[in-house]
Amino acid sequence: MTRSAIVPTALMFTSLLGCAGCASTSHPTVASRLGKVVSAEEMEALLDRPGPVEIRTIATVDWSVSLGGLLNLDSPAAKEAKLEDRDEPIQIYTHFLTHPTRGLHLVDTGVSRKLAEDPGAAGVGWMVRMGMHLDRMKIRIGTGEALAEAKAPLHGVLLTHLHIDHITGMPDIPAATPVYTGPAEAGDAHWFNFVVRGTTDRLLEGKGPLEELQFSPDVSGRFEGILDLFGDGSVFAIRSTGHTEGSVAYVVRTPSGPVLLAGDTCHTRWGWEHGVEPGSFTVDRAKNLKNLRALKDLVARHPGMAVRLGHQP
Repeated sequence: MTRSAIVPTALMFTSLLGCAGCASTSHPTVASRLGKVVSAEEMEALLDRPGPVEIRTIATVDWSVSLGGLLNLDSPAAKEAKLEDRDEPIQIYTHFLTHPTRGLHLVDTGVSRKLAEDPGAAGVGWMVRMGMHLDRMKIRIGTGEALAEAKAPLHGVLLTHLHIDHITGMPDIPAATPVYTGPAEAGDAHWFNFVVRGTTDRLLEGKGPLEELQFSPDVSGRFEGILDLFGDGSVFAIRSTGHTEGSVAYVVRTPSGPVLLAGDTCHTRWGWEHGVEPGSFTVDRAKNLKNLRALKDLVARHPGMAVRLGHQP
């Protein structure tokens, strides 16, 4: 190996070591005042009653990624099914929640047409473009177009977590819109932030501080913590760590029944049906599996609940 090849390699290795504790983003954060702490019993006492929030889930792009990232192929169920790594078709969603008094909120952001059509110009670094195969994205509708069709002001964005494919609609989000994350999500440290942190920072650039939801332990022990976001029992945030340190799932009470927005606690339909957690895209598989089981148990207790997963219908 020539010296010209050794130096960049050494610099990259040194940077990776130095970034082993890199946070997900350098964007500022504040403690959110949104929501009040409730128990699982308080939440579940309301779930089978019709609620006031209209929900519309929009698939903004079709995409494909490694099945080994989406699903733990070393799990007993995956081995029994003889699943092997391959390209798996997925989608990227945004969920439009319309509350009668709190107005329009998004859960996750979908994808901006600007980013889907020219990710480099939208601030996505070349390493991210290559690693995530963003060239495979096929745009259906951009987040900005979907917001224009809604014809309503946007009052907030509720993120399930900060992975890039959940904030790819940020270029279309008005700068003054509050953006909420789980606790410790922005500061979650992992070596791969060496690659993605710059892109995450650029996607959040110009927005206000991330507002970190403030959970307390669920007294029932069923979940890590629950917030009644608007104080009226219409939308609940459930702390669901594992995929990332600050991952959050949401339960929405609609006129036709409750809807679980599982985020990336489970990416795929097969993973949900077989109780298998995500694979290499997840930081802590054991925590992820525990919280996946908790969400599946919640749905079993409330069989009228619709389930909307991270990346498949």
